[in-house]
Amino acid sequence: MADKPASPRSPLPALILIAAVVVVLVAAFAYTGGWLTPNRLTPAKIVGSLAPPGGAVPGFRRNHAKGICFSGDFESNGSGAALSKAKMFMPGTYPVTGRFNLATPDPKASDAMARVRGLSLRIVMPDASEWRSAMIDAPFFPVATPQAFYDLQRALANKNDPESMQKFAAAHPEIGAFGAWAGSAPWTASYAEERYNSLNSFVFTNADGQDQTVRWSFIPAAKPENLTPDELKQKGANFLDAEITQRVQGGPQRWAMVVTVANPGDPTADPSKAWPEDRHTVEVGTLVVKAIEPEPDGACRDINFDPTVLPSGMRVSDDPFPAARSAAYSVSFNRRTAEDKDYPHTPAQGAKP
Repeated sequence: MADKPASPRSPLPALILIAAVVVVLVAAFAYTGGWLTPNRLTPAKIVGSLAPPGGAVPGFRRNHAKGICFSGDFESNGSGAALSKAKMFMPGTYPVTGRFNLATPDPKASDAMARVRGLSLRIVMPDASEWRSAMIDAPFFPVATPQAFYDLQRALANKNDPESMQKFAAAHPEIGAFGAWAGSAPWTASYAEERYNSLNSFVFTNADGQDQTVRWSFIPAAKPENLTPDELKQKGANFLDAEITQRVQGGPQRWAMVVTVANPGDPTADPSKAWPEDRHTVEVGTLVVKAIEPEPDGACRDINFDPTVLPSGMRVSDDPFPAARSAAYSVSFNRRTAEDKDYPHTPAQGAKP
């Protein structure tokens, strides 16, 4: 007796499974985007909070929008190998692409109006691994968490409540130390005269597998020339770019990279708290800036200085800011590169307009 042909299987169970997977994926994307949790902090919200009253300037970074590129080297003295197995700490010289910048969303802001100055670096090692870092000259961050940073931007932008900043400061007393620094620290005459600090903490792992939580600073060889408020006002709107260009034309500028090692109990997750000055430090090398390049055509223009781009031997710590910064930088990068036409390159000499 011939076998009966098998009944065709119903596609319904498979369709139900596919639908269930799609629902889960959509829900995941919705959650990530903040659609299901409108009060949840997202990278897009952080980036949006940085926009000036007139809106973000197309084609430019959403913060630290004003800057200038440079190239040079990192000269490692080998001492960093005791802390990290990263190739950049082996004795040698490694190429650097970097950017001096101001903490402002306005690329046309006057230099005298931006209290915080920054230094961003990309160091490439022979094995093609790389290290990226974005630092500022403040000794500590204004607030302790990414949520507090977002709330700070909202308080600053809230023109309907004259007490918004007072309320914020009451809820986040750590901002008082930053305000005191901003109001009393001297202004220098050059990017070359600033000390730049990581503020965030990271974990270094050496070849023996030993971990150390660290922060780092780049300390200038140039002696600071402090400016009075009146002298600062007399400077041109773009004096920092002009000064560093002229200075580097006269010779390379140097910063010592100094790594500070945390003691047990130090606040590794809170960049608003400085570590005690008696912590163990190691000078691991020297940043040498050899050439300045205007940003429209400079090598730094399209680099995302994501602080979580780290070589083997480094990783993020319990500090929540590097991950938050990485996500926000990605949003900013994607937006500005999509607006590339709004930030034109300099036409070649002789080119037709």
